[in-house]
Amino acid sequence: MTALIEHPQAPAPSAVSFTPAPLRQAVAALPSEYLSFRLGAEEYGIDILRVQEIRSYAEPTRIANAPHFIKGVINLRGVIVPIIDLRLKLSCQAAEYTDFTVVIVLNLRDRVVGIVVDAVSDVIALEADSIKAAPAMSAAVDVQHILGIGCVGHGEVERMLILTDIAALMSSADMGLVATAVH
Repeated sequence: MTALIEHPQAPAPSAVSFTPAPLRQAVAALPSEYLSFRLGAEEYGIDILRVQEIRSYAEPTRIANAPHFIKGVINLRGVIVPIIDLRLKLSCQAAEYTDFTVVIVLNLRDRVVGIVVDAVSDVIALEADSIKAAPAMSAAVDVQHILGIGCVGHGEVERMLILTDIAALMSSADMGLVATAVH
């Protein structure tokens, strides 16, 4: 019979993490607080530090020949702000404007941009261990703007947040709004 000898510096078995080191480092670099919002049936989260303000939706001034997801521009205290309907950009089934529809005004380095969403939920603090890697998908699904999946709550009331790199999404080539050196 062999005796179990505990090493004083060894972590307890329940504290051992089975997350690969590169993933742990990537998750540790993620923001810890997210503004959650809804697009259709899905719930998304963006870095709260990118949010300048939240406004009720008002019809923006249309820009000729703009892509279908750029609704137009608004004048926000002397700053002309492009308004992107994120529901259209991410190909949601419907983009209905209701009393809950809001514009999240983002400050992305030297550019202010507004995104239209169905509703804002709340600010959620996520610990690194509640953020999971984005699933690997086929080339037909663009997951390059997904930082990971945040799990909020427990059991039957668990919510999953699609954590979005909003700066990368707004600087994508089809947007033409923000320089690619946003990070």
